[in-house]
Amino acid sequence: QVKLVESGGGSVPAGGSLRLSCAASGPGFSSYFTMGWFRQAPGKAQEFVAAIDWTGDDTYYKDSVKDRFTISRDNAKNMVYLQMDSLKPVDTAVYYCAVGSHSTTAKAMSSPSAVNDWGPGTQVTVSS
Repeated sequence: QVKLVESGGGSVPAGGSLRLSCAASGPGFSSYFTMGWFRQAPGKAQEFVAAIDWTGDDTYYKDSVKDRFTISRDNAKNMVYLQMDSLKPVDTAVYYCAVGSHSTTAKAMSSPSAVNDWGPGTQVTVSS
C-alpha cells in the first residue's frame, strides 16, 4: 500500500556531496507519517541514519552523521531528502528510505521495529 523509491545515489570522492531523494506513493501513505533513512554497508548490519517527523521540526541523526547530513521533506510532493556533505569512505552503503506512522517520533524511528515499509535502496560509494 506504500511505495517508496529512492534516487540520487552514485559514486563520489571523499569530501564530496550527494543528495538522496525518496518518493512516497500509494493509498496507504500519508504525509503525516514519520520518515527516515537507514543504510547497510557490505558485510555489516543495517544501521539508522536519520529521521524526520511530519512537521519537519523533529529530526534525529546517527551521531557520526549529524554534522554532515541533513534530512528534510516536502509534504506537498510526498518527498523526503537526505543531503550528505563531507562524505567519507565509511559512508559507503546501500541507503534505504523508510516510513513509520504518524505517532512515531524521529528518535523512535531509529529502531527498525518502527518501520512499516522500506524502499529498494540506492547505492552510495565514496572513494578515498
